[in-house]
Amino acid sequence: MSGRLIGLLLGLAAAATLPAAEPIRFGLVDETTGPQAEAGTYTINGARLAQEEINRGGGILGRQVELRIEDNQSTNPGTVLAYSKLISEGGIVAVIGPLRSTQTQAASPTIARAAIPALIGGSDPSLTRVNNRWVFRVRPNDTYSARVIADYGVKVLKLRKWAVVHATDTFGMGGKTELVKQLQALGAEVVTIQGFTSNSQDFTPIALAIKKSGAEAMGSYIANGPDVGILARQLRQLGVNIPWIGSAAIVTDTALRLGGDALAGTYGVADFSPFTNEVSARFAQAYRNKYGLDADIFSSWSYAAIYLLKHAIEKAGSTDAEAIRTALLSTRGLKGVEGTYDFDRNGDGVHGYNVVRNEKGKVVFVKRVDFPAE
Repeated sequence: MSGRLIGLLLGLAAAATLPAAEPIRFGLVDETTGPQAEAGTYTINGARLAQEEINRGGGILGRQVELRIEDNQSTNPGTVLAYSKLISEGGIVAVIGPLRSTQTQAASPTIARAAIPALIGGSDPSLTRVNNRWVFRVRPNDTYSARVIADYGVKVLKLRKWAVVHATDTFGMGGKTELVKQLQALGAEVVTIQGFTSNSQDFTPIALAIKKSGAEAMGSYIANGPDVGILARQLRQLGVNIPWIGSAAIVTDTALRLGGDALAGTYGVADFSPFTNEVSARFAQAYRNKYGLDADIFSSWSYAAIYLLKHAIEKAGSTDAEAIRTALLSTRGLKGVEGTYDFDRNGDGVHGYNVVRNEKGKVVFVKRVDFPAE
């Protein structure tokens, strides 16, 4: 046997005994139980799809991606506990989640103490303005969605008298405040504001108040798809048929199924649409191929978060928390499923929304509206 062949065989044998590179571990704080568990399933779907695609392509820096999931039970205390559990494990380089604004608000001190990047889905504007340097928002915030709802409703649809309906959680309160401000700035009149506790079953008082108010349009900030579907049915049953422009949950799979025909003709201001860009279109097709479902905001944001982390780690050439943070903040012009990422100083990545319309149960793209980063 030649010396060259012996050397080759020895090299192969040595390589075979080398330990595989440690995976890169991301945590995911998700709603796998509780009233938002269906949305949590979609979030896991999006994250798993991104993980599988990246691992098939060779991973990140030659290392496979591992996903550690902790259930927050759809609650604020559960979110804090889930986040703490992930961090206590060690080896987690970043956490995806939580999704809900109220959950993020509750977990913010824990996120700050953990000192690793947290890629959140909550859209309340205040979440990235509380001096927490580790919070990065994957989705656009509701400063932009309120502007799009008001602008489209007043300038395009010519609607002047508005009812505003909102959940009384962090997301709903923040969105309501922004929407009222934007409507009034355009000279529209807000004739009634109606709040409710998430996971309600009876919207009769709200429907009757809107009917009595003389409103000719309705804007809503509701995070939970079931609430949207139940509200829609009860509004129609009580004869409230005014145009409705809602926040992103109005076009989620859950809302569309529960609301059925009662949501026909409504508009949504959604961060995800297959028509946002070519990345969104590819994701929508891959998601349908894998799960047999249409992608929505619950699956798109987690998918986007994992690809953002891939971009940042490869840009930094490191999994060091500070290096990832710096790479995220310096990201400019990166196309993702939620839009083009241009991070501002607050940690907000995307700055626009899609206007969509429910055409007999099918969500139809109307237009994309983007704003400059701060």
